[in-house]
Amino acid sequence: MKKIDRIKWVFLAALLVSFPIHAKREHPENWYQTKWCQEQDGEAEVSLPDRTRCDCVTKSYAIEVDFGNKWYQAVGQSLHYSLQTNKRAGILLILESSKDRKYWEKLNRVIKKFGLPIDVWTIGDGADYDIRFTSAWR
Repeated sequence: MKKIDRIKWVFLAALLVSFPIHAKREHPENWYQTKWCQEQDGEAEVSLPDRTRCDCVTKSYAIEVDFGNKWYQAVGQSLHYSLQTNKRAGILLILESSKDRKYWEKLNRVIKKFGLPIDVWTIGDGADYDIRFTSAWR
């Protein structure tokens, strides 16, 4: 294989590998995290005793912030942060479009089915007024 052909293949492979990293988002996760956490008088990126970092800690909550399609990861992380801080578990779910509402629905079905002590807030263009906050205790 010619040197030029190898360079082309390496370049193409690098583009393909890096593509998912640069998926188009309205804003990065930390933009939503910072905005919402400040509005709640919380502290962002709090180091916990086990060296994990909670996205936002408020007076009552330890909150994981994640995009809608990562809702299932947010469940475990929010419960872990709750355990580490002795605060209620919370998830701030980023819904960038109305198509993302399906993730909120999946998340809330799991919470309800298993009686998980997690409260959920939504943020972003896909977060309708009627789903801005849902509580596991309702």
